[in-house]
Amino acid sequence: MARWCTARRHAGAGRARPSVTARPRVSGRVAVLAAVLVLVTTAALPGATARAAGASAGYGFAGDALRIAGARATAGAEPLEAGSTYRSSLPRNGVLYYRLELDDASDAYVSVTAVPGADGEVTAVDGIRVFVQDADGGSCSVQSATFGAARSPRPVTAWGMREIDPGANRCQEPGTYYVGVERTRPQDSPPDDWGLELTAATEPRPRETGPTRAPETWDSASPEPLSGAPQRRAGGNGFAHATLVGQGVWRDDIRPGETLYYKVPVDWGRQVYATAELAGSADASGYATGALRLALHNPVRGKVDDAAKGYTGRRTTVGLAPLAPVAYPNRYATAGQVGALRFAGEYYVVVHLAAQVADDFGQGPFGLTLRLRLGGTAGAGPDYAGESRPKGLFEVSARDRAAAPVTAAADDDLAMKAVAVGGIGTGSLLLLALAVWTAVARRRAWDASRRA
Repeated sequence: MARWCTARRHAGAGRARPSVTARPRVSGRVAVLAAVLVLVTTAALPGATARAAGASAGYGFAGDALRIAGARATAGAEPLEAGSTYRSSLPRNGVLYYRLELDDASDAYVSVTAVPGADGEVTAVDGIRVFVQDADGGSCSVQSATFGAARSPRPVTAWGMREIDPGANRCQEPGTYYVGVERTRPQDSPPDDWGLELTAATEPRPRETGPTRAPETWDSASPEPLSGAPQRRAGGNGFAHATLVGQGVWRDDIRPGETLYYKVPVDWGRQVYATAELAGSADASGYATGALRLALHNPVRGKVDDAAKGYTGRRTTVGLAPLAPVAYPNRYATAGQVGALRFAGEYYVVVHLAAQVADDFGQGPFGLTLRLRLGGTAGAGPDYAGESRPKGLFEVSARDRAAAPVTAAADDDLAMKAVAVGGIGTGSLLLLALAVWTAVARRRAWDASRRA
């Protein structure tokens, strides 16, 4: 369990479905791919609920979050139910406690997102600390999340866990556990209360025991970033409102101090590659430290990795380091970055633009381009002995795959891979493409005649 006490990379859970649906549309490029592979294409639906035009840059709390008050001592702690989302507040000083009732057959995860006021001054080491302890005060996990070098007020998320481990001698019994939340640097922290969003989730154990060591080797090479024209996709303003996307090139506008949330279904065996590009400013003079921040969080909102880069007014790109494929045994890794890639499900891509950017470069908005690629090969996950709470949290369903939009750049990338793998001759491919394009054109003409 010591690896969770020292890890500095994490945060976690919650699952939001798209709030709007529309008639599926299939691009010509996807149609070509379907003809080549003789497979059913992936339908693309509009993204999930995103922030409205002109909406506040503030955090969007879950609409179904239950109000709960943290207690100053464990004796008065209120319970957190797995599968639920809660809203609370954190004062400047002291620890707040919440209660968990756990069995001895499930791993349990709690995430805490703290939202400071936009006008408060924060330090690089300020933030929140989240810990889980048993009824006797024994430590199960400790993790912190801080604002970092940019010193920009933004939502910060840390996670805690109680993990069933046959080799551990603490936090293995069923019963009462406590979650503690406090600020990491209260003496330098803003005096106002911070809003909190908390989630709790449980993961059942597999029916059969598998490998108890994390994979030692994996493809750590960085692929070429996807190219092509980006498709506009407005980011959400919180985990609960994250916009659903798939592999592709996406664009949006972002203002100083704003944080955008996207989610992408990631199956067992897949790898996530992500980069964020900030457009240049008309006034290319000045410097903002750690201005553009990109982070990846797992399905329980646990932070996997993050990266930040300064801004000089010129086009700037920041990318995550190559990450390991999602695998159940990753939880046995000593590195927190790998350990957080322990389950499939909806992963969150979070982009923040530091508030200090406005000092030298104005209020914007600034153009943002997000490039997402999924590597690896999808495979089967563990045979869980029960249901997760919330249900389906650690899986990618057919609905998830069908609902995740992809861009033309992603279609082209898939098509080229299909050609390379299938070994289809150029002449055959052109004939197939011509046939499919003809069918698509006829279909569009028929649809147009019906609308007329």
